[in-house]
Amino acid sequence: MTDQLTLVLSEIQRRGGIGRGDITTAIAHAEQYVEAGGDPRAVIDLGSGGGLPGLVVAMRFGDAEVTLIERRAKRADLLRFGVLSLGLGDRVTVAECDVATFTSRLARSPDAARLVDLVTARSFGRPEEVAGAAAPVVRPGGFLVVSEPPVAVPHRSRWDHRLLAATGLIDDGRHGGVRRLIKLSDVPLCST
Repeated sequence: MTDQLTLVLSEIQRRGGIGRGDITTAIAHAEQYVEAGGDPRAVIDLGSGGGLPGLVVAMRFGDAEVTLIERRAKRADLLRFGVLSLGLGDRVTVAECDVATFTSRLARSPDAARLVDLVTARSFGRPEEVAGAAAPVVRPGGFLVVSEPPVAVPHRSRWDHRLLAATGLIDDGRHGGVRRLIKLSDVPLCST
């Protein structure tokens, strides 16, 4: 039996928003973001592309306000199609803009409610780009969950301790195919 999420993501794939590959496998990978994401009230997905993991996260966290950020118009349109098709329009927003612009504007907002519990990123960029965009908008105790390459050097992380210290994040380790980073504080920590 094929569920609505699989049908919608398959259509987005057919329209070129998701690369070739088995959608069921892609959804299973996106479920790892859900497992590592805690119990968020507010979520931002960086560079949402065709909706992986953003649409999966939105479906699984049924009470969370979710913002999908995508700068490419065609992909943003496909995300809007997905949000509408899945009946998520009351709590999921597609922001068609650059991630750095969006998160820096949000971080400068005086409203403490701007902070989110979870930021997700799949194949978004280098660790310093991801941390730089996410750390200012994750509340203390919140999570940044990112995809990890399938093969990693044992006991070695792509996430340099100086970068983490400068952004107030700590590495909570791999959780399957994703890595969870925890935000310690709003103020970047001093590195020694």
